[in-house]
Amino acid sequence: MKNLRNTPKIYVGTYGMYNSGSLFGKWFDLSDYADAEEFYKDCYEYHRNEFLPELMFQDWEYIPSFLISECSLHEDTFRYFQTVSEMDNQGAEAFELYCSNIISWPANGNELDETLEGFNEAYQGYYGGAMKDPKTEFAYQYIEDIGLLEGVPQMLERYFDYEAFGRDMFLGDYTEYEGHIFLDI
Repeated sequence: MKNLRNTPKIYVGTYGMYNSGSLFGKWFDLSDYADAEEFYKDCYEYHRNEFLPELMFQDWEYIPSFLISECSLHEDTFRYFQTVSEMDNQGAEAFELYCSNIISWPANGNELDETLEGFNEAYQGYYGGAMKDPKTEFAYQYIEDIGLLEGVPQMLERYFDYEAFGRDMFLGDYTEYEGHIFLDI
Protein backbone atom coordinates (compact mmCIF):
# COMPACT_ATOMS: atom_id res chain seq x y z
CA MET A 1 0.00 0.00 0.00
CA LYS A 2 3.03 2.30 0.27
CA ASN A 3 2.83 3.28 -3.39
CA LEU A 4 -0.60 4.90 -3.19
CA ARG A 5 -0.53 8.51 -4.34
CA ASN A 6 -3.15 9.61 -1.82
CA THR A 7 -2.43 7.63 1.32
CA PRO A 8 -5.51 6.67 3.36
CA LYS A 9 -5.51 8.14 6.87
CA ILE A 10 -7.88 8.05 9.83
CA TYR A 11 -8.11 10.43 12.78
CA VAL A 12 -8.83 8.13 15.73
CA GLY A 13 -10.22 9.40 19.00
CA THR A 14 -12.52 7.71 21.50
CA TYR A 15 -16.16 8.12 22.37
CA GLY A 16 -15.16 8.61 26.01
CA MET A 17 -12.95 11.59 25.18
CA TYR A 18 -15.54 12.99 22.77
CA ASN A 19 -18.31 12.76 25.37
CA SER A 20 -16.00 14.58 27.80
CA GLY A 21 -15.68 17.44 25.31
CA SER A 22 -12.29 16.51 23.87
CA LEU A 23 -11.36 15.69 20.30
CA PHE A 24 -8.03 14.25 21.45
CA GLY A 25 -6.77 11.68 19.00
CA LYS A 26 -4.19 10.99 16.34
CA TRP A 27 -3.96 10.63 12.57
CA PHE A 28 -3.04 7.07 11.62
CA ASP A 29 -1.58 6.42 8.17
CA LEU A 30 -3.01 3.08 7.00
CA SER A 31 0.01 2.46 4.78
CA ASP A 32 2.01 1.88 7.96
CA TYR A 33 0.03 -1.29 8.68
CA ALA A 34 -0.16 -4.69 7.01
CA ASP A 35 -3.66 -5.46 8.26
CA ALA A 36 -6.52 -4.34 10.49
CA GLU A 37 -5.21 -6.23 13.50
CA GLU A 38 -1.96 -4.22 13.47
CA PHE A 39 -3.88 -0.99 12.97
CA TYR A 40 -6.31 -1.61 15.85
CA LYS A 41 -3.49 -2.72 18.13
CA ASP A 42 -1.71 0.59 17.54
CA CYS A 43 -4.93 2.57 18.06
CA TYR A 44 -5.62 0.87 21.39
CA GLU A 45 -2.00 1.36 22.43
CA TYR A 46 -2.26 5.08 21.67
CA HIS A 47 -5.44 5.34 23.78
CA ARG A 48 -4.11 3.13 26.60
CA ASN A 49 -4.78 5.89 29.15
CA GLU A 50 -8.50 4.97 28.94
CA PHE A 51 -9.97 1.81 30.39
CA LEU A 52 -11.46 -0.17 27.47
CA PRO A 53 -11.45 2.71 24.96
CA GLU A 54 -14.21 2.70 22.38
CA LEU A 55 -12.54 3.94 19.21
CA MET A 56 -14.15 6.73 17.21
CA PHE A 57 -13.09 7.52 13.65
CA GLN A 58 -13.63 11.26 13.69
CA ASP A 59 -12.22 12.03 10.26
CA TRP A 60 -10.56 10.26 7.34
CA GLU A 61 -8.90 11.00 4.04
CA TYR A 62 -8.75 8.97 0.82
CA ILE A 63 -10.92 6.16 2.16
CA PRO A 64 -14.10 5.39 0.20
CA SER A 65 -17.23 5.77 2.31
CA PHE A 66 -18.23 2.15 1.66
CA LEU A 67 -15.22 1.00 3.74
CA ILE A 68 -15.54 3.16 6.85
CA SER A 69 -17.96 4.63 9.33
CA GLU A 70 -17.57 6.54 12.56
CA CYS A 71 -17.11 3.36 14.54
CA SER A 72 -15.86 0.69 12.14
CA LEU A 73 -13.52 -0.16 9.33
CA HIS A 74 -14.57 -2.88 6.88
CA GLU A 75 -12.62 -6.12 7.32
CA ASP A 76 -11.40 -6.05 3.69
CA THR A 77 -10.12 -2.47 3.80
CA PHE A 78 -6.45 -3.40 3.72
CA ARG A 79 -7.01 -5.97 0.96
CA TYR A 80 -8.96 -3.34 -1.01
CA PHE A 81 -6.07 -0.86 -0.78
CA GLN A 82 -3.56 -3.57 -1.72
CA THR A 83 -5.69 -4.36 -4.77
CA VAL A 84 -5.97 -0.75 -5.95
CA SER A 85 -2.27 -0.12 -5.32
CA GLU A 86 -1.58 -2.64 -8.09
CA MET A 87 -3.73 -0.67 -10.57
CA ASP A 88 -2.96 2.49 -12.49
CA ASN A 89 -4.75 5.68 -11.35
CA GLN A 90 -7.61 5.33 -13.85
CA GLY A 91 -8.14 1.69 -12.94
CA ALA A 92 -8.18 2.49 -9.21
CA GLU A 93 -10.65 5.32 -9.78
CA ALA A 94 -12.83 3.06 -11.93
CA PHE A 95 -12.73 0.26 -9.33
CA GLU A 96 -13.89 2.65 -6.62
CA LEU A 97 -16.75 3.84 -8.87
CA TYR A 98 -17.64 0.24 -9.66
CA CYS A 99 -17.72 -0.72 -5.98
CA SER A 100 -19.70 2.31 -4.82
CA ASN A 101 -22.03 3.16 -7.72
CA ILE A 102 -22.58 -0.01 -9.70
CA ILE A 103 -22.59 -3.03 -7.43
CA SER A 104 -22.68 -1.48 -3.93
CA TRP A 105 -19.79 -3.48 -2.57
CA PRO A 106 -19.35 -4.54 0.23
CA ALA A 107 -23.01 -4.09 1.15
CA ASN A 108 -23.98 -6.60 -1.56
CA GLY A 109 -22.28 -9.39 0.40
CA ASN A 110 -19.81 -10.37 -2.34
CA GLU A 111 -16.20 -11.19 -1.60
CA LEU A 112 -13.51 -8.77 -2.76
CA ASP A 113 -12.04 -11.33 -5.20
CA GLU A 114 -15.47 -11.86 -6.77
CA THR A 115 -15.94 -8.09 -6.99
CA LEU A 116 -12.57 -7.65 -8.70
CA GLU A 117 -13.39 -10.41 -11.18
CA GLY A 118 -16.71 -8.72 -12.03
CA PHE A 119 -14.93 -5.39 -12.42
CA ASN A 120 -12.38 -6.89 -14.82
CA GLU A 121 -15.22 -8.27 -16.96
CA ALA A 122 -17.31 -5.09 -16.87
CA TYR A 123 -14.75 -2.29 -17.19
CA GLN A 124 -14.38 -1.06 -20.77
CA GLY A 125 -12.00 1.84 -20.16
CA TYR A 126 -11.90 5.58 -19.71
CA TYR A 127 -13.39 7.78 -22.43
CA GLY A 128 -12.87 11.37 -21.45
CA GLY A 129 -10.48 12.47 -24.10
CA ALA A 130 -10.97 14.35 -27.34
CA MET A 131 -14.76 14.38 -27.41
CA LYS A 132 -17.08 16.14 -25.02
CA ASP A 133 -19.29 13.10 -24.53
CA PRO A 134 -17.76 9.83 -23.26
CA LYS A 135 -20.70 7.84 -24.64
CA THR A 136 -20.13 9.11 -28.17
CA GLU A 137 -16.38 8.59 -27.85
CA PHE A 138 -17.01 5.00 -26.73
CA ALA A 139 -19.43 4.50 -29.65
CA TYR A 140 -16.75 5.59 -32.14
CA GLN A 141 -14.26 3.15 -30.63
CA TYR A 142 -16.81 0.33 -30.42
CA ILE A 143 -17.88 0.75 -34.05
CA GLU A 144 -14.26 0.76 -35.17
CA ASP A 145 -13.40 -2.30 -33.02
CA ILE A 146 -16.23 -4.45 -34.35
CA GLY A 147 -15.94 -3.17 -37.91
CA LEU A 148 -19.60 -2.16 -38.11
CA LEU A 149 -19.03 0.26 -40.97
CA GLU A 150 -16.39 -1.77 -42.84
CA GLY A 151 -17.12 -1.85 -46.51
CA VAL A 152 -19.47 1.14 -46.31
CA PRO A 153 -18.41 3.84 -48.77
CA GLN A 154 -16.76 6.74 -46.95
CA MET A 155 -19.28 9.11 -48.47
CA LEU A 156 -22.13 7.24 -46.72
CA GLU A 157 -20.18 6.63 -43.50
CA ARG A 158 -20.24 10.30 -42.57
CA TYR A 159 -24.06 10.13 -42.35
CA PHE A 160 -23.89 7.58 -39.56
CA ASP A 161 -25.15 9.08 -36.29
CA TYR A 162 -22.51 8.05 -33.74
CA GLU A 163 -24.10 10.17 -31.01
CA ALA A 164 -27.51 8.46 -31.35
CA PHE A 165 -25.86 5.05 -31.55
CA GLY A 166 -23.89 5.83 -28.38
CA ARG A 167 -27.05 6.97 -26.54
CA ASP A 168 -28.80 3.74 -27.50
CA MET A 169 -25.88 1.63 -26.26
CA PHE A 170 -26.33 3.16 -22.80
CA LEU A 171 -30.05 2.41 -22.59
CA GLY A 172 -29.34 -1.06 -21.29
CA ASP A 173 -25.97 -2.50 -22.22
CA TYR A 174 -23.47 -0.01 -20.77
CA THR A 175 -23.13 2.44 -17.89
CA GLU A 176 -20.96 5.53 -17.75
CA TYR A 177 -19.61 7.22 -14.60
CA GLU A 178 -17.26 10.19 -14.87
CA GLY A 179 -15.95 9.00 -18.25
CA HIS A 180 -15.48 5.37 -17.16
CA ILE A 181 -17.51 2.87 -19.16
CA PHE A 182 -18.84 -0.40 -17.72
CA LEU A 183 -20.64 -3.26 -19.41
CA ASP A 184 -23.90 -4.06 -17.62
CA ILE A 185 -23.46 -7.69 -16.65
